[in-house]
Amino acid sequence: MDPLGAPSQFVDVDSLPGWTDAYEAKQLDPHQNSLEKAQVDVRSPFPYRKDINAKIILWKGNVALLNCTAIVNTSNESLTDKNPVSESIFMHAGPDLRDELQKLKGCRTGEAKLTKGFNLAARFIIHTVGPKYKSRYRTAAESSLYSCYRNVLQLAKEQAMCSVGFCVINSLKRCYPLEDATHIALRTVRRFLEIHGETLEKVVFAVSELEEATYQKLLPLYFPRSLEEEIQSLPYLPADIGNAEGEPVVPERQIRITEKPGVPDDASDEEGLEADLSFIGSHAFARMEGDVDKQRRLILQGQLSEAALQKQHQRNYNRWLCQARAEDLSDIASLKALYQTGVDNCGRTVMVVVGRNIPVTLIDMEKALLYFIHVMDHIAAKEYVLVYFHTLTNDYNQLDSNFLKKLYDVVDAKYKRNLKALYFVHPTFRSKVSAWFFTTFTVSGLKDKIHYVESLQQLFTAIPPEQIDLPPFVLEYDARENGPYYSSYPPSPDL
Repeated sequence: MDPLGAPSQFVDVDSLPGWTDAYEAKQLDPHQNSLEKAQVDVRSPFPYRKDINAKIILWKGNVALLNCTAIVNTSNESLTDKNPVSESIFMHAGPDLRDELQKLKGCRTGEAKLTKGFNLAARFIIHTVGPKYKSRYRTAAESSLYSCYRNVLQLAKEQAMCSVGFCVINSLKRCYPLEDATHIALRTVRRFLEIHGETLEKVVFAVSELEEATYQKLLPLYFPRSLEEEIQSLPYLPADIGNAEGEPVVPERQIRITEKPGVPDDASDEEGLEADLSFIGSHAFARMEGDVDKQRRLILQGQLSEAALQKQHQRNYNRWLCQARAEDLSDIASLKALYQTGVDNCGRTVMVVVGRNIPVTLIDMEKALLYFIHVMDHIAAKEYVLVYFHTLTNDYNQLDSNFLKKLYDVVDAKYKRNLKALYFVHPTFRSKVSAWFFTTFTVSGLKDKIHYVESLQQLFTAIPPEQIDLPPFVLEYDARENGPYYSSYPPSPDL
């Protein structure tokens, strides 16, 4: 649902039931989980982890309709594959996606490349190319498919994404057996969440009706929802469960790496291998991360490159966006101070801000900022205009310049780039002076986009009256001050 209550074809990941929800609903018998209270000697290599299970969603539906940070598109090396997933993504994303893909110059099997989501609810699309399966090259196919899932997740981690929607990467055209591919998909995601899953909050497996049964059958092996389910699933795990990262293991290619080569190993083989893996996994080089303290010092000294600053700003914005999607913002939404309406004469989305509906002194302004980001993130991905009704706004409703500056600093570049006009309706002399100071001395690039609108008649020259929902008090005020203009236009009943 959008802020006005109109139905939307897109599906918010936060509204989907989690992997554990249906299972927990069935746990009605207090004696049913007796195994969980007993001491169990044999544990699965994929033990019961409630925190990891909370991030998993199995959903039967179209991945293109997911409202999350990124969705995954499975394609061919030229990124022109015509499979049901790709065609749906192209249809909903719009023609700009094809133009963007031409700039990528293809994608090799196992790689992952990033584009914007354009008209999708998802902010990004991660494109990857699954392998063509032949039984005699099974090992190579397994390694390539693992790389697909791993590189998608790594890209999500690098971009500080909080949610990813996976399609089934192995397309029917590439002949990969569904059950074999599902084992690789699930164990790769499980291992990644164990080691690198701090920022990822949701991983959605979007499946078709044909694929759902296989995922339902295999998910408990890698994401058991209780100790009992873990023990029951143990016999059904395949012999090859991959290494510590989930990567398929070829025994003759394994190389033993120790912290101190040449030093005798006093411990057992099992303990030594664990020590080696933990040492390698915790080393800064293995994580391929820069020196965070050094980066912060360079920022303070003004020596960090513009590109690095932009990347850091994007990470900060992504954190705000993740928080906005996790927070309950229904109290802010109920104010009806920000909502989407129709389009202007140029076909650009119109967003309305009602100043009188913002009780600045009574609400949590940080939550108001989160709500703005939550509503505007996908709107700002393409050209849009803002209509701000200053009508009958008083000191009780005045937005503080510090709040506006913070909002301007938090949002990412697309908000500023794609905002084409800000219509300031029914301004007062004082508000014009404040706006001039703010756009001259506090922020840059906004002054030329502001248009002061004294009457609705003037506004309707840019936005047709049937394309904007007007609060009744705005109509009444304008009729009183400027005379009736469009009296047959029905006011929105819920504003």
